Amino acid sequence: MIVEPKPRFKTQLPETIPVFPLAGALLMPGAQLPLNIFEPRYLRMVDDALAGARTIGMIQPRGNDVRGASELFDVGCAGRITSFSETGDGRYLITLTGVRRFRLIEEINTDTPYRQARADWNAYEIDAHVDDSGDAVDRDLFLEIMRDYLDAEGLKADWDAAENAPVEALVVSLAMGCPFSISEKQALLEAPTIVEQADCLMALMEMSGGDEPGGDAPLQ
Repeated sequence: MIVEPKPRFKTQLPETIPVFPLAGALLMPGAQLPLNIFEPRYLRMVDDALAGARTIGMIQPRGNDVRGASELFDVGCAGRITSFSETGDGRYLITLTGVRRFRLIEEINTDTPYRQARADWNAYEIDAHVDDSGDAVDRDLFLEIMRDYLDAEGLKADWDAAENAPVEALVVSLAMGCPFSISEKQALLEAPTIVEQADCLMALMEMSGGDEPGGDAPLQ
């Protein structure tokens, strides 16, 4: 499925945000990320977010510590809770819509069961504006590399939709949905513009060559 990013918008973002460390799960500005929340600490995080700014910072851990104590990467993406439902067994099904990437300044001491951090929003000021750099991407080359990669990985695509989709939509869909490794997904997140993300993505797809993916994209 092709993810059509929503228009980027300006919003007041808090200096301190809850952070959700989740390896392999990437959120991009304007895109939507569904999450299945069941751990008590993250249920509390969602409760607190809904009562406040409705903002959660998605960020990848550098390690795979299941206790959530691993060191974090320096860059994440804040999402706003745009849909919420509760299941009969106490889980939360939420959707985060990506607002803006941030650079992690520091984690703060807190008595909450989830982690919180101070965010530098100026690091990705570009996310507050329309990025039309995708117009510079060689679309035919991008689609050719995309087709070869998906075929090699045994992944399917709606090619009618892909051939008519904006480059930004293709980049976001592939970055979030393909089984790249944690470090590869991080490189895509940190690339400032659509054209730089597309260049990074094409390089990753060409290097993969059908090998086993180096990571996964689980839902919590």
